[in-house]
Amino acid sequence: MQSRMVPRHYLSQDVFDREQVKLFRKLWVFAGLRTMVSRHNDFLGRTIAGIPVVIQNFDGELKAFENVCVHRGARLQCAPTGNRPLVCPYHCWKYDATGAPSKIPLHDELYRYPDDERQSMRLRQFALRAVGNVLFINLADDPLPIEEQFDHAFLALLESSSNAYDTEVMTTTFRAHFNWKIGYENLRDPNHVGFVHSKSLARSVSFATAVDEVMNREGTQDLPPHLDQSARRALLRQFSVGGAEGTFKGAAHYDWQANVERWGDQDAYFNWLAYPNLHISTGDGGFSFSIEHHVPVAPGRTDMEIYWMTAKKRAPYAYASTVLTSKMHGSKLVVGEDIQIMEEVQAAVHADGPVARQGDYEGFNKLVERWYVDIIDTAHEV
Repeated sequence: MQSRMVPRHYLSQDVFDREQVKLFRKLWVFAGLRTMVSRHNDFLGRTIAGIPVVIQNFDGELKAFENVCVHRGARLQCAPTGNRPLVCPYHCWKYDATGAPSKIPLHDELYRYPDDERQSMRLRQFALRAVGNVLFINLADDPLPIEEQFDHAFLALLESSSNAYDTEVMTTTFRAHFNWKIGYENLRDPNHVGFVHSKSLARSVSFATAVDEVMNREGTQDLPPHLDQSARRALLRQFSVGGAEGTFKGAAHYDWQANVERWGDQDAYFNWLAYPNLHISTGDGGFSFSIEHHVPVAPGRTDMEIYWMTAKKRAPYAYASTVLTSKMHGSKLVVGEDIQIMEEVQAAVHADGPVARQGDYEGFNKLVERWYVDIIDTAHEV
């Protein structure tokens, strides 16, 4: 079957702009980890769908605001993470947990805003939801309930597993040249592991690849012409899945694992795919976890943010950072292999190029594609 995705979906700035508005400003998207903003005045700064956002801890309460001072438009928090009050570096306006300026230096001498105008000056606030240790943000004025994007079973598994994350986190970002959708097509394709990762991941983990006849049959059929919004959201919930996907070829055991509280007891490779752009996995059966966040930058650019943490420590141990460094080097190898092949795919895409031919085992991608095209190429909304 020919893919529903054609070259313009990977090349067009217009398509990219519509994705930013119709997907990333409407869906719940990954914003960070709760343990990274656990203290008063801790913050996370991000740019999501072109909008600068800050998540700030106010005496234990997390709030998400547009990271733009209402006075002259400077960013309030300029670093990606840190600990400082929500204060603009330009003229030192300070904001409280409601998003209102609680202190404007020299207000009575220089600004002299009438009371009603000052009362109306607030930062734009966004919906924020913690699922265990994972923070999701929604930029919409009227956000869909998170349970309409992710089903209850997925949320429960994500909450259980992410509550096991340790507070020590290592992060890095790979700046890559491929469209973000290629990353998720790749993640939904277990057949690539034996070829792209033959000298790395495939040596330790086996991923079963088979045809799901029901999924494939549904994916080859066009959507009914008059789906309502509720039906579109029901389809959307199918795209976020979690569970054991791979089996170990002889599980490796390391001394450091005795120092952490393992999540679960299943010797399996677990994956969590949270549509549209989050991938979480534990490649050692619950002793450690990695997060892959694919951030769309441009039609042919994606920033791959990588997070590594072990399960919670039983007690501090001296070489914990060495364990994370080793894990990150492993990501550099495996993710690097993915990036190389995905950049090759992107480099071959051109306006008059061929459309991909999908096999029967690619039913999952077919389901996602028909939903995506229905949203992006029409006036339909999430």
